[in-house]
Amino acid sequence: MEEKSTLKFKVSLVNGIILGLALIVFSVLLYIFDLNLKSYMNWFNYLIIVGIVVYATKTYRDNNLNGYMTYGQALGLGTLILVFGVLISNIYNYIFMTVIDPDYLSKMLVMIEEKLLEKGMSDDQIEMVLSMQRKMLTPLIASLSDFAGKSIFGFIIILITSAFLKKEGDPYQEAMQDIEE
Repeated sequence: MEEKSTLKFKVSLVNGIILGLALIVFSVLLYIFDLNLKSYMNWFNYLIIVGIVVYATKTYRDNNLNGYMTYGQALGLGTLILVFGVLISNIYNYIFMTVIDPDYLSKMLVMIEEKLLEKGMSDDQIEMVLSMQRKMLTPLIASLSDFAGKSIFGFIIILITSAFLKKEGDPYQEAMQDIEE
């Protein structure tokens, strides 16, 4: 049993590193092509998360669990992969906002101001919103909120995909296999 949990941890760590690196590469590409301030592009992060978590979970089920996996096993593995991947990605995000592009948050505030102007808000309302945003938009808080957002949304995705990835076997066969081992 310990061997299976060690293998599960190793598989989740390796795939979490792959997920984190994929999210970093995507972030770098957005930065290179000057698309990192386009909010709609960030939805692709979730497609990356779904793709890697589903692939890793299905591969683990088929290669290590004889093609069978409970909902809880799929949920646990997917969650571990998600946590490792998002943690790695957010360490990069913090470095990005503090070292690579320290003006990123200022650019974000300008973008927010433009959107508020488009909505027709008064100058006083805009200044009030921006003053609150300035207090909240620090690299640490931005990284933590990104971690929370990706984790929560990713976990919801994993809750759903785990239902499709589970594949229950014959309980009698599983009991007999445990006895033989």
